Amino acid sequence: MGCFTFVKVMMFLFNFLIFLAGTALLAVGIWVSVDGSSFLKVLGPFSSQAMQFVNVGFFCIAIGAILVLLGFLGCCGAQKESKCLLILFFSIILIIFIAEVAAGVVALAYSSFAESILKAWATTALQNEYGKEQVVTQIWNTTMTELKCCGFTNYTDFTNSYYYNQHKETYPPTCCTGQGPSCGQDTALQSEVQGCFEQLLTILKQNANIVGGIAAGICVLEVAAMVVSMYLYCHLDKDIR
Repeated sequence: MGCFTFVKVMMFLFNFLIFLAGTALLAVGIWVSVDGSSFLKVLGPFSSQAMQFVNVGFFCIAIGAILVLLGFLGCCGAQKESKCLLILFFSIILIIFIAEVAAGVVALAYSSFAESILKAWATTALQNEYGKEQVVTQIWNTTMTELKCCGFTNYTDFTNSYYYNQHKETYPPTCCTGQGPSCGQDTALQSEVQGCFEQLLTILKQNANIVGGIAAGICVLEVAAMVVSMYLYCHLDKDIR
């Protein structure tokens, strides 16, 4: 087996696995978006941990669709030796790679700017949509329960919000710790529950090695995929000549 044939077979198998993973993720994403209750019944005792997954069903659909597309392009490009499909596969991977690097650079170099953007978005959602929109409320409830946090910055994000006014000027229960069913301003202040952004940063710092390893692994796979696809593309170009 020549080098080109070996690379071609490995390219096909690798992308076939990506295609299968994307299909499974897409199917599960559609399932939990359309009928999340039945999905939770299947999980049984693990349903509480799965609530966060149910909340991001549409995100799973998007990621699954991208994986299916990449897997299809990679498989067909390698099997049919199509230069068009290979260069399209390479281009999509390159765009994703550049976007990831750019996002990482912006997050590191302009962390305060990124935080201000996130804060503006989160504060608006907490003020106007929390307690009114079911999806937004469910996502924030799951986040605050799992991370043991309150709001984006702290409990003040809910002050004069829709939820605050509709619940007799009280805050969500997660904003108070062991202080009874009612969570008023004094109780929330005494509880000193950390905001979700700070809590998330703390968790990321505690698991920096794991997060960094996963990010590095993804980048290596993306670079390898680009190198292999370009190798096949150039080899085909030489054959045509």
